Amino acid sequence: EVQLVESGGGLVQAGGSLRLSCALSGFIFDDYAIGWFRQAPGKGREGVSRRESRDGSTDYVDRVKGRFTISRDNTENTVYLQMNSLKPEDTAVYYCACDTSRYRRYPWTSDRQYNYWGQGTQVTVSS
Repeated sequence: EVQLVESGGGLVQAGGSLRLSCALSGFIFDDYAIGWFRQAPGKGREGVSRRESRDGSTDYVDRVKGRFTISRDNTENTVYLQMNSLKPEDTAVYYCACDTSRYRRYPWTSDRQYNYWGQGTQVTVSS
């Protein structure tokens, strides 16, 4: 059974940092991507970052470029999202998700492209 479990959320002051973890288990796929999404209260789910397993290439939405970094520890089978210079507008529930599709039908920022999801972890940034 494929499982994604997020951790590392919490309360931090503006300008601070957090590192989110997404622990992967039950994976039998050779080629997939892991995305990080977030959902603020009253808003839709927003794609934040994505990492391809086959070549390690990454994408970021403009509003987090230079502040967030997605990476993977192969020995621990965990994908991380390092978040620096956090802002109050980064406050949201953060989810990791897996895209096992052979072809990209939707933009990487669309949650429709992903077929496995974690349960989410809350990030709150105070001003």
